[in-house]
Amino acid sequence: MTIAERTPAKAGRREWIGLAVLALPTLLVSLDTFVMLLALPPVARSLGANSSQQLWIMDIYGFMVAGFMITMGTLGDRIGRRRLLLIGAAVFGVASVLAAYSASAGMLIGTRALLGIAGAAITPCTLSLVMTLFRDRRQQATAIGIWGGCFTVGAVIGPVVGGVLLEHFWWGSVFLIGVPAMVVLLIAGPILLPEYRDKSAGRIDLASVLLSLGAILPAIHGLKDFAAHGVSTVPVLSLLAGLVVGGFFLRRQRRLADPLVDLRLFTRKTFSVTLGSMLCYSMLSGGVMVFTAQYFQLVDGMSPLEAGLALVPGMVTTTISFQLAPLLARWIRPAFLIGGGLFCTVIGMVVLTQADSATTLVVAFAIQCLGAAPLVTLGTNLVVGSAPPEKAGSAAALTQTGNEFGYALGIAVIGSIVTATYRAKVGGDSLASVVEQADRLPGEVVNAARAAFTSGLHTASAIAAAVLTVVAVVLISTLRSVPALSKD
Repeated sequence: MTIAERTPAKAGRREWIGLAVLALPTLLVSLDTFVMLLALPPVARSLGANSSQQLWIMDIYGFMVAGFMITMGTLGDRIGRRRLLLIGAAVFGVASVLAAYSASAGMLIGTRALLGIAGAAITPCTLSLVMTLFRDRRQQATAIGIWGGCFTVGAVIGPVVGGVLLEHFWWGSVFLIGVPAMVVLLIAGPILLPEYRDKSAGRIDLASVLLSLGAILPAIHGLKDFAAHGVSTVPVLSLLAGLVVGGFFLRRQRRLADPLVDLRLFTRKTFSVTLGSMLCYSMLSGGVMVFTAQYFQLVDGMSPLEAGLALVPGMVTTTISFQLAPLLARWIRPAFLIGGGLFCTVIGMVVLTQADSATTLVVAFAIQCLGAAPLVTLGTNLVVGSAPPEKAGSAAALTQTGNEFGYALGIAVIGSIVTATYRAKVGGDSLASVVEQADRLPGEVVNAARAAFTSGLHTASAIAAAVLTVVAVVLISTLRSVPALSKD
């Protein structure tokens, strides 16, 4: 075999345009997760949603994305990744219109659930198709950096875009922003995107699908309930139910000749350690981000839109990081580039432990975000790239399911740390309740509550920094033999 035959062909203009077609819906699917942060109050007023319905309107999208991601990633490997992507885009567009014009809270919950299922189909298919479009490792790293940057930017600008739309239009407008992107994908996708499917794969195992949903959905629900209400019977039982069903799911996967999730992937050290590290990162950084945003509103008194804008510097450093990481990866081994990025995140969290003003928090958050891209970009490349081509969709789905689990787990864990510290100092009501009653309470009570919340955020950030330091050391040790991209 000649060198030319061994070297993957470089992507041309067609592939880069195809990447743009894939990146836009990725951004919109991510944005749709967070845009409801600001839209919920006007939605509740317009549709007369009670507190339980509001909770389901907010959470059902994420539940469906997390629950169906593995199934959709494996389904794409079997029926064709482009075909499933286009089906998901069509459903997402239709469901967006239905959500925008929902006549009742129940209808909006149903359409949000449909949006989540469609989003679960879109995300792993876009990532696996990026891997198919770009075979050269340098180009592949750059493409994943752009893809991951869109996903991250969508998460950060969601509240900002939502705030702008809600200031000028009715609440349904936040759902319509995804429709044009899906139309573009439906038109350009068949022309620009290649089809890929595993022709040797058997039929999808319906029992495995049901077991995966039975494991993921109760676990995510339990974590969110735990974060919202603390330790109680319902979240504990939900978590236990998810773990029990998850055990049955894993047992079935070991026995099937053609499983929904090929557990043999986890025997690959690079795959399992990198995937676990990405879960830890999304858990800790995501949890700290949520409570940083709460600080802006509850301690510094910002409006939701102002709090969203305070996160924009972090979005800018994230964007810069996602463009630099693939370039640096040509000369720096993944172990040291990813480890260095995590240490940068640790520095940001250490700065946050000393923060006592919104300005310092903005700077700390921006430093954290600067270190994000190497793990997301190169980590995704290592996880999906270490899987056989016919399992790329499944591997891509595992990375995104890990992110969803990490985010939910992070809110629960970081929230518990913040709450425990807060109650140890002032006890009683939450800071949100105190702020709502600020006009009727003595100023020293409100100030003490805000100081206690700040102390809790400091404690959580210190613990997150310590854990991420360990993660960085483990990754450096595990990946030290993986060459830089220029060594291919």
